[in-house]
Amino acid sequence: QALTDGTPVEQHPSVLAAAAKLREAWMTAHRMALPAPVSGYVSKRTVQLGQRVAPGSPLMAVVPLDQLWVDANFKENQLRTIRVGQPATLTADVYGKKVVYKGTVTGLGIATGAASALLPAQNATGNWIKVVQRVPVRIALDKQQLADHPLRVGLSMLVEVDIQDQNG
Repeated sequence: QALTDGTPVEQHPSVLAAAAKLREAWMTAHRMALPAPVSGYVSKRTVQLGQRVAPGSPLMAVVPLDQLWVDANFKENQLRTIRVGQPATLTADVYGKKVVYKGTVTGLGIATGAASALLPAQNATGNWIKVVQRVPVRIALDKQQLADHPLRVGLSMLVEVDIQDQNG
């Protein structure tokens, strides 16, 4: 007590010790924060509370719900008139026909679903029945509509592309 009499408050040993603990706690919390690269929802978490993780290991998947798109699988004979830039209307089973989304075709897939499948189709050998293939067409959705009527990954949707606009 006699050694600290007359010491300014900011130099008092108890204050200095408390400040050191506060700095250490702040640094620990700052090192533990993992900011997400995008705003969204956690769709797949591979880590549990208290689990140790190695640097670089994936902890979770974050779905940016303001940047969702639809990969609509069109028949190969429907692709003749579909162009990038064409407008599209979409309805989700979850909302029915009361919500109609507006979208824009942003890309056409480079392979059919059968070409990228792990197992070959049953009609691949010796069977001469023609099976119409489907090609994914990517459609970007309006961000404001997504904010008003959020969607989730994997929902079923009905897509109609306005093929009258051939400027795409």
